[in-house]
Amino acid sequence: MNRRYLFGGLVLAAVAAALAALFARSHFGPTGAGSRVAAPSVVDLRSLRARAEGGQARAQVQLGGLYAKGESVTNSYAEAAKWYERAAAQGDAEAELALGELFEAGQGVPKDVAHALELYRKAAEQGYAGAQYTLGFMYEAGRGLTVDHAEASRWFRRAAEGGDPLAQFDLGQRYDLGVGVPVDRIAAYKWLALAAAQGQADSVPRLKQVEAKMTSAEIKEARRLVAEFSPAKSASH
Repeated sequence: MNRRYLFGGLVLAAVAAALAALFARSHFGPTGAGSRVAAPSVVDLRSLRARAEGGQARAQVQLGGLYAKGESVTNSYAEAAKWYERAAAQGDAEAELALGELFEAGQGVPKDVAHALELYRKAAEQGYAGAQYTLGFMYEAGRGLTVDHAEASRWFRRAAEGGDPLAQFDLGQRYDLGVGVPVDRIAAYKWLALAAAQGQADSVPRLKQVEAKMTSAEIKEARRLVAEFSPAKSASH
């Protein structure tokens, strides 16, 4: 399952370059689903399994990710769910998100959107940007919840402040259109520019559209906010 969103002036090269080093140093959370967890580039499967069986949450998450993606092991969502469940029981936010996605999709576990939401919320409340974005999407799309654009915007903002590019993209559009937040073109430019600087391609044409509606003073202020942005620390476990 891929990251998802509903919403459909150029970015200054200087802004993108200035932010590149900042974003490279920051952890923004995974971008896949069910198999979001990044696996080690070289897997010592025996060692990883021993550590997972010994109760190490990080190893359990990594092993679950291998099973979810079918890397170094035969793909098995049931095995992925088993290992994510063990890590989630220890409060690992990344495991809670990945396990929630399996419950939402009904992969390896019975389909249970209510339980998925419970897991997303646990991870989101720990400050995990990927889960905050996902919870915002659930409110936006009305997946297991009543559509609530104000609540969606609140979670997108928390994820965006943690550096999540899709949350920044969605939040920027919301400020442009006044969905769940007041219309604020300066804020729209800021979040779209930050998303574009991370390679979120859909943000570039949207940023051009927003910039065309702004005064030179507004653009200057927006660029100042972009340059000053520093992502909040996002929990990973």
